[in-house]
Amino acid sequence: MDSVLELSYALDTFYFLVCGALVMWMAAGFSMLEAGLVRAKNTAEILTKNVGLYSIACIMYMLCGYGIMYGDGNGVIPGISMLSAADNAVADVVAGGDDAPYYSNLADFFFQVVFVATAMSIVSGAVAERMKLWSFFLFAVIMTGFIYPVQGYWKWGGGFLDEAGFLDFAGSGVVHMTGAAAAIAGVILLGPRKGKYGPGGEVRAIPGANLPLAALGTLILWLGWFGFNGGSELKVSNVVEANAVALVFVNTNMAAAGGLVAALLLARLWFGKADLTMALNGALAGLVAITAEPLTPTPLLATTIGAIGGLLVVASIVTLDRVFKIDDPVGAISVHGVVGMWGLLAVCLSNPDASLGAQLLGLVTILAWVFVTSFIAWFVIKSVVGIRVSEQEEYEGVDISECGLEAYPEFRSGRETATVAPSGPSTGTPVPAASASLATPS
Repeated sequence: MDSVLELSYALDTFYFLVCGALVMWMAAGFSMLEAGLVRAKNTAEILTKNVGLYSIACIMYMLCGYGIMYGDGNGVIPGISMLSAADNAVADVVAGGDDAPYYSNLADFFFQVVFVATAMSIVSGAVAERMKLWSFFLFAVIMTGFIYPVQGYWKWGGGFLDEAGFLDFAGSGVVHMTGAAAAIAGVILLGPRKGKYGPGGEVRAIPGANLPLAALGTLILWLGWFGFNGGSELKVSNVVEANAVALVFVNTNMAAAGGLVAALLLARLWFGKADLTMALNGALAGLVAITAEPLTPTPLLATTIGAIGGLLVVASIVTLDRVFKIDDPVGAISVHGVVGMWGLLAVCLSNPDASLGAQLLGLVTILAWVFVTSFIAWFVIKSVVGIRVSEQEEYEGVDISECGLEAYPEFRSGRETATVAPSGPSTGTPVPAASASLATPS
């Protein structure tokens, strides 16, 4: 019996670690997606942000974030501690019973820390092409060390949202809506890119530099999401759990497919073209939508939930861009925020334990906490060191001003679209094709 328990512990720990590695690989997906959807002159900086924020998230979550999220607390106010190297003893594992650990504590930390980095990656794309690099890194310290862990404690750490019956299987709210709420707070204070909106209010498309990279990034994220949702089942070492993991994988995949097809069809009907960027964001929207509950829907319902997410993301991207003049170069706020909300509400379609009231409570609480604290943090950073590069630096590209090098040095001139020179007229012309947040019907 002892050997069976040890083998089960080893298998679940290994599964947890592999799923965590898949989620870590999503950092490459975000890097490629964002690098493809920004202009060439900003590529090196966006890549620096993505590798930098991942490292900052790992350090801050080790120092205090994990202790806040899974430490002692009163349900509202969490405790605080540093990650310990101590792990489960063999005697505790083989003792069996409901309280016996069934995977390594350090495997749990590894799996959770890559989720934190995912939330911060969402912010990166939304503020691209005009934010100071070190101001972004400073916010990453605050976000990953304090803002994210507190709301994570309220749900996944056994806090008051969990006690109230709020359900979020793998993080439509705790991870994705959280990242979007922090992003929109920064975007509001940052303002749009120069040349994005004309003097008459017209929207100017600013296409990304490398759509093959954007497509690659989306497919990497799609792959990583199997670890994101599949690992959140936490266990795989018996028949029931293995079957549950298989259903989670299938539903995750079907939701992505439904989101992509729905977004592509809507883009064709609305814009008259099969917009690749909308298709890519449709797949991501489907993934975000199913993340709150990938276990209880049937594959057909999962496809439907993803498809609704795909429709929502197209409508949201256009609305934020054309109506509210929210400049989000990669569509992150729509994909992870608007569709994250839909994912939380969609739990009620299949999980009999869900209630609309509890889902709304969690949605509003997380959104309010993250937006308000992020806005304060962004505002303080803006007041003390500033958050936006100069007009000249933005015109030349933040690769040069922030990193001192370029991703594509051989294409230095003549490649920017819809760029406005400092204190001068537009040097580009509006382009009918659109980047992820820019597609608008003619």
